[in-house]
Amino acid sequence: MINLVKNQNPMPEQAPDVRNKNFLEVAEGYTEQMAINEAMRCLNCRKKPCVAGCPVNIKIPDFIAQVAIGEFEEAYQIISEDSSLPAICGRVCPQENQCQGRCVRCEKGESVAIGRLERFVADWHAANYGDEEIKPVDTNGHKVAVIGAGPAGLACAGDLVNKGYEVTVYEALHKTGGVLVYGIPQFRLPKEIVAAEVAKLEAKGVKFVTDAVVGRAITVDELMQEEGFESVFIGTGAGLPSFMSIPGENYIGVCSANEYLTRINLMKAYLPEYDTPIMKGDRIAVVGGGNVAMDAARCAKRMGASEVYVIYRRSMEELPARAEEVHHAIEEGIIFKLLNNPVQILDDGDGNVRAIECVQMELGEPDASGRRRPIEIKGSNFEIPVDMVIMSIGTKLNTLILDTTDKLEANQKGGIGTDDGAATNREGIFAGGDAVTGAATVIKAMGAGKVAAASIDEYLK
Repeated sequence: MINLVKNQNPMPEQAPDVRNKNFLEVAEGYTEQMAINEAMRCLNCRKKPCVAGCPVNIKIPDFIAQVAIGEFEEAYQIISEDSSLPAICGRVCPQENQCQGRCVRCEKGESVAIGRLERFVADWHAANYGDEEIKPVDTNGHKVAVIGAGPAGLACAGDLVNKGYEVTVYEALHKTGGVLVYGIPQFRLPKEIVAAEVAKLEAKGVKFVTDAVVGRAITVDELMQEEGFESVFIGTGAGLPSFMSIPGENYIGVCSANEYLTRINLMKAYLPEYDTPIMKGDRIAVVGGGNVAMDAARCAKRMGASEVYVIYRRSMEELPARAEEVHHAIEEGIIFKLLNNPVQILDDGDGNVRAIECVQMELGEPDASGRRRPIEIKGSNFEIPVDMVIMSIGTKLNTLILDTTDKLEANQKGGIGTDDGAATNREGIFAGGDAVTGAATVIKAMGAGKVAAASIDEYLK
């Protein structure tokens, strides 16, 4: 029987004034009864628009129908047919712009909480079947190398090992997981969940080689010509930080969100037993309005800052971050300085940040992105006293593999050029995720990894 309640069952959460002082997970997860109640809101539409909105096409109504009758393990098995990282995607995917954005329920109330249900199912499986032995998959004798242990690489490796391929994943950092471990904070995505997903792949037979910078220690061509790999998937992401090129960006106290979050998330700077060097400002400005900016601002608050500002040149309506992350940030005391744009960073005379100078903006006609163009209001400059500035205005593609792989072609964005099947111009070499498109979402990177795995399978057959 369908539950006709218009709005979603609320997610249990830590109180804002408690959670902004710790790195424990903010959302505590549905109980079994909450999950069943939410699942009963699904209309099981004939056209299933939510499935079309999912980059990996999870059979959403099917798994939700199983949750509604309490068959949680069956729901997990249905999700696992298309997604290898449900516990991760259920936490960090922008469902409101994808599956939930297509939900027919949106016409009269809120969408079904698909992401929360996916997370519940994955967590229930881990709690009840997580200790089950995973046996290695029988090999078909073909060797494939995957470069990058982020979402695209993990998805590609998972699909390939399930098909019997001998997969070796090369990761530049000392931990596997890519942006899942260095970018997304513990309070949004516990790292134990990422480690568990990697452990499953290892149990199936995937080999991981860390501290391996492909393009420096070994090239793509050497992997194929000397190490015997018949195909290579490049899923290296887009991790080079961008800056504004305004005066004062070289002062002490200015850093990129990439560096700041990596020190906290990957190098555990928030734990006293880790001696990770990191600056702890008291009044901090975070420049940008995306999910990374929200992560940096919320981390800064938890690291002890008394005031944290998010400076963004458009209004709240144009803010690209997930609505849930913005809501959480506001609850936690983050101060939003909207319709403002930095013009320079000021120092105290000794090269230390003392303030950031901004100019007020107003919105004009829509630009190429479809958002209204911000226009500077002349003479509206003002200062915000801060001792630290975190730049979070996007990332650039690292061209290391393009530069070191013979005759590998780039696309118009400067990423690795591919066709719709993830194939590059070089035979046997495939690519996907942020390394091709530029910075996008975890689930889109996973989708690209799955497309590449299917193409590699077809190629090697």
